[in-house]
Order: sequence, then structure tokens, then C-alpha cells
Amino acid sequence: MTLEILTSDSLSPLKHGFFTRRGGASSGVFSGLNCGQGSSDQSEIVAINRARVAEAMGVTPDNLLGVHQIHSAKAITVSAPFSEKPRADALVTDQPGLALSVLTADCQPVLFADPQKRVIGAAHAGWRGALDGILEATIDAMCALGAERGDISAVIGPSISQSAYEVGPEFFDTFMSENPAHAQFFAQGQGDKLQFDLPAFGLSRLRQAGIGRAEWTRHCTYSDADRFFSYRRATHAKEADYGRLIAAISL
Repeated sequence: MTLEILTSDSLSPLKHGFFTRRGGASSGVFSGLNCGQGSSDQSEIVAINRARVAEAMGVTPDNLLGVHQIHSAKAITVSAPFSEKPRADALVTDQPGLALSVLTADCQPVLFADPQKRVIGAAHAGWRGALDGILEATIDAMCALGAERGDISAVIGPSISQSAYEVGPEFFDTFMSENPAHAQFFAQGQGDKLQFDLPAFGLSRLRQAGIGRAEWTRHCTYSDADRFFSYRRATHAKEADYGRLIAAISL
């Protein structure tokens, strides 16, 4: 099956993509393009999937770079391939021939580009990382490489949508303790539960950071099982593990 790659005009003309699960070699609960090396999928199958992504991005598998994601606000600058993944949640570079990637399964994959200054970034932004400042840290790292804040475009890829993201009062309290204005990202759910709008929160942080353009592709990972992996959906189905989607960008 052919790979399905979602793109955005906002990141053109740079090569980029939010890859769906279609076109991969994995089977079972990982069926499709599982790129999670930390999953319990067969490592050789994951390597095949990642090689397909690297080929689509026009780089060698070794130049498809990612980090050991830890739900942090740490963004790193890379200029060459590395043998051991750094612990961080975003990468930026101004070097051609490298594809920056992040893995997600409900969290926000965010791709960044300043096509004029030829600086790119990729961030993994779950609620914790987004609240702690991973998006702003990525932008700051890009600016340190010469990007102009007003020329940066950022696109949030397939993420869990508000209708599928039920949270408890403690979650709400965490956001309110940071800023009472965060109440706008919550809707009332059943009982004492609330529905959190992760993509809207990400868009708000990006726009407040003063970049030129920010958008969400408006794909919900939870509600479209044929195209996307979802940690929450897998948990609700009591599955043993779940696949990871990949998003990547290169110069």
C-alpha cells in the first residue's frame, strides 16, 4: 500500500509530511506504518517502516533524526546525525540533508519552517510539554539559528480533538493554576469531567509567540482508526500497545 502523507501549503516549498498509518509493514495492533522504536512491535519491521519514511523524505535512514521524547520543554539544535537519541521533545536545524521527526499517538506533532532563512523545526507537544513551553522553546532555538520570528510557519498535525479528550478536575486545576484564561480551552463533559481542546491550546501558544502563521490540519487521531494510531483509543480498547505516527520535515 502506498504511503499516505498529509502536507500543508504553509510549509511549502520545504519537503515535509504528517504520515498516517497507511502503507506500513506492521501487523496486529500496530497494523500499518508504526515508526515507534520504543513500541513492542518487531524492531526489524519498525526499521522497514522508518526506511520507507526516510525514502519519502529524500534522506537516508540514518539522517531521519528523532529524539527520546520525555514530555519536556527541551529543544535541541542538530547539525549532524547522532548515534544515541538525546532526551528532548523538539529538534531544529539549518543543515540540508537532515529530516527532523517526532512520534505521536494523540499528542501534537508540530512542524516549523522559515523558508527564507532555511531553518526548520519539529516538536512533540503533549499537554505537559505545551503547557511548559516546548513550542516557544522550538521557536527560540530556530531564531538562534537566524530564523525571523515573523517568517516562521508552524503546522499542528493529527492530534486528539476536544470531543475525544476527557479529563478530570485535577487536570483542569493544573491549567488554571498557570493562567485562569486557560479555562477557554475546556468544555463541560459528563459529571465532573471536562473536554480539553489540545490543538486550540497549541495554536494559542504559537500565535502568542508571534510567529507568522499557525494552523492545525484538523485531523483527530482518536476518531479515525483507519488512518491514525491513538494511545487513548488503544487504552479504551484495552490493547496491549499502540503504534506511533511520524511527522517529518527537511530542507
